[in-house]
Amino acid sequence: MKITTTYKPHACAVCGSAFSHSSRLKIHMQSHSGEKPYPCEVCGSAFSQKSYLKRHVRIHSGVKPYDCEVCGAGFYDKFHLKIHMRKHTGEKPYSCEVCASVFSQNCELNVHMRLHTGEKPHVCQVCGTAFSRKSHLKNHMRTHTGEKPYTCDVCESSFAENSTLKIHMRSHTGEKPFSCKVCSSAFSQKSHLTIHIRTHTGEKPYSCEVCGSAFSQKSKLTIHMRRHNGEKPYACGICGSTFTGKSSLTIHMRTHTGEKPYFCEVCGSSFSRYSTLQNHMRTHTGEKPFACEVCGSAFSEQSTLKTHVRTHTGEKPYICNVCSSAFSRKSNLQIHMKLHSEAI
Repeated sequence: MKITTTYKPHACAVCGSAFSHSSRLKIHMQSHSGEKPYPCEVCGSAFSQKSYLKRHVRIHSGVKPYDCEVCGAGFYDKFHLKIHMRKHTGEKPYSCEVCASVFSQNCELNVHMRLHTGEKPHVCQVCGTAFSRKSHLKNHMRTHTGEKPYTCDVCESSFAENSTLKIHMRSHTGEKPFSCKVCSSAFSQKSHLTIHIRTHTGEKPYSCEVCGSAFSQKSKLTIHMRRHNGEKPYACGICGSTFTGKSSLTIHMRTHTGEKPYFCEVCGSSFSRYSTLQNHMRTHTGEKPFACEVCGSAFSEQSTLKTHVRTHTGEKPYICNVCSSAFSRKSNLQIHMKLHSEAI
């Protein structure tokens, strides 16, 4: 009768919550007192209710009495089975009042709301960085501790995050689950697909604030900015030459090692750069993909087209520092400089 009439005569003196039974009030009071009279004999964890202890013990025994009728997955309690069933039914009863996003669990909604409020309650005690999720803080802490608990069974490489290990495993399996709908190219990471798509759309979201140049990747903008600030953090250990990007240093090192890893399958010629191999292949195919917009002349290399365009614009960027003569080609300037050296 108390339940049907919503009669709740037992009120909490601390917070005012009311209950229909005194036993419910007694359990509630433990949330204020912190009392946990039911300890686990295996690990020592303590609980405020006997039912909570009973559910916890199943973790040690491995007993999962609640089974999913759809896929057979087992669960320790009815609550987690109920949440799991929403994966099959698609039910998402918790909705965001700001953007209308929906979620299967209330805890997911609570975390989502932090995107709108900006709340980041989980703070790193070492460096003060704050996070919206406890799991993100846990992963971050490994940058301080150096812990890498996820190990590859194939090559024994270790990683700080399980997601990173999962991506790494694709280097062994060859799995590429992210496919381009335009050209069918496949990638092991979603971020790589996102970057690739920009080759089709022409999107370049990263712009240089100095000269306005735009780039499809943030890393390319970072390297480009070094041209303006003069930073060259990558140094050759043999000759001391410095470079703005790691890839440029890698290519430079081949001038010392003589390595030419890119081979032409037609004539066997080898090259230190992949781009040089691509240009070379056009000598076999006769392909000339770079066309002049003024006269229609076509070229196998973009650099040749760039030089050709100067015949239309009259641009002469190569200037003699002796007599100020200007040239459209660097090679012409070099020939010209010999005239001065011979005169001396």
